[in-house]
Amino acid sequence: MNWLDYTIVLLYIVFFLGMGNFFKNNKDSTDYFLGGRSMGWFPLSLSTMATQLSAISFISAPAFVGLKLGGGMKWLTFEFAVPLAMICIMLFVIPPLFRSGVVSIYEYVEKRFSPSTRLILSIVFQISRALGTGVMVYTIAMILQAVLDIDYIYTILIISVITIIYSWQGGMKAVVWGDAIQMILLFGGLVVCLIYGWYLVEEAGGLTNGFATERLQVIDLNLGIGPDQEYGLWPMLIGGFFLYVSYYGCDQTQAQRMLSAKNEKTIRQLLLANGLLRFPVVLIYCIMGLFVGALVTLNPDFMAEIASTTQKHFPQDFASTGYKADLMIPVFITKYLPHGMIGLLMVAIMSAAMSSLSSTVNSLSAVSVEDFFNRGKKKLEQARYMRISKLAVVFWGVVCIAFSFLFGGSKSTVIEIINAIGSVFYGPVLVTFILAIFSKRVNHVGMNTGIIVAVLINLIFSNTIQEIFNYDIGIKIFWIWLNFTGVLISLVVAYLVSAMTKNVKVKTADVIKFEVKKSDIFSKEVYILVAFFVAILIFSYFVPQIFS
Repeated sequence: MNWLDYTIVLLYIVFFLGMGNFFKNNKDSTDYFLGGRSMGWFPLSLSTMATQLSAISFISAPAFVGLKLGGGMKWLTFEFAVPLAMICIMLFVIPPLFRSGVVSIYEYVEKRFSPSTRLILSIVFQISRALGTGVMVYTIAMILQAVLDIDYIYTILIISVITIIYSWQGGMKAVVWGDAIQMILLFGGLVVCLIYGWYLVEEAGGLTNGFATERLQVIDLNLGIGPDQEYGLWPMLIGGFFLYVSYYGCDQTQAQRMLSAKNEKTIRQLLLANGLLRFPVVLIYCIMGLFVGALVTLNPDFMAEIASTTQKHFPQDFASTGYKADLMIPVFITKYLPHGMIGLLMVAIMSAAMSSLSSTVNSLSAVSVEDFFNRGKKKLEQARYMRISKLAVVFWGVVCIAFSFLFGGSKSTVIEIINAIGSVFYGPVLVTFILAIFSKRVNHVGMNTGIIVAVLINLIFSNTIQEIFNYDIGIKIFWIWLNFTGVLISLVVAYLVSAMTKNVKVKTADVIKFEVKKSDIFSKEVYILVAFFVAILIFSYFVPQIFS
């Protein structure tokens, strides 16, 4: 990087600090955490996508497709369940939560079960989201370390401190509008890498000469059980469906955006937009991975640069594999792009990181304040509420930074780590909300037991957790199945324990009565999403023919 690149990055930082100051006038909790419930579908849709399609996707998805052993275009299977999940959230999950008027979605759980259920679910969310965000912070630190050649600790602080400041000042409005701008920047950077990658691959000998043909296969019928059994059609559809319903509908990070909407029509619009736009964006990530991965194969100097950067910054990966796949895009940016463009790409990556971190910190703060300080009959005064909320933003920012140091030695791509961590928790969380909305037989003792048992069993069987904490139970289950096992175990345990504790009263009086209308099921949004689901399956089947 030269003076032009650093100038672009500096101007970006100053802009976002100024934006936080612009949105600093927040009167109360609804303003600070829900943007006054006045936001439209366009910024909320971009914000929702920016949180999910972050810097992790920018570097790790292409690395999986183009360089990781056993990788390839099968990463697209991760998107198959998204349209179906959007339909489920649109019809069954978000309407009762939105109508309840809560800030923390876990308050709804308390109305149906008990304060203890709310606290358990809140703690599960806070631990899982802080761990996942720690992975994201690590990713950005890794990128900046490789590109700027400065110490890992300082790169973490650069990203985190800026994000904490503007999130602390501006609340949800700053987060959402910041995410919208950052998503546009990220997509622009993605297109730049795609165009340059295609041009350089054509110069070097053509795409088809640069990778093994098996990397083009998307649909695989393996069941995801056993060594090297990953990304099969059925585990990705079943496990992916429960993952996305839980993540978008029952995770405060995403649900908070929907609760910030003007009305339910706005929520349907943003869910439709996410259901339709995610696949094309991820497809571009994957194509970029094909181009850059082919360039690695066709240009030995490129691979040598990745290996030397790995040896310098990640000696543990160099000793085991000779390279770290996640470095493919950072090295491509610094080795092949012109100055000025490097600065813009660094801004795009920083944008993606900051959108994820700001969203997480804001949501964690909302949950911790609402679930631990502002619950029960005695509510906080607004002035004190705002002080505690802003302190919570700083606290969670520091916690996420601390968690980032746990993941430097993992051999998996970062995008796999973060999804594997979330999959331990998503199933039990989803079941809790579904039973809170629809069941009149499960009591809080059964639900609490179901959550705890399911999370513990998933933790034991998670390959990623086994790797992080260095133990092996000898059974290999692809991590996306944990979303399904979490649902199944928590559901069975909740009903069994409730049947064994019939003396415990089932609490339903405080829950909003909710029924799905026939007109909602047969709405145009549902028809469009079902048609799109079929279309992406057909397209993915023909991907090998399209790119060969």
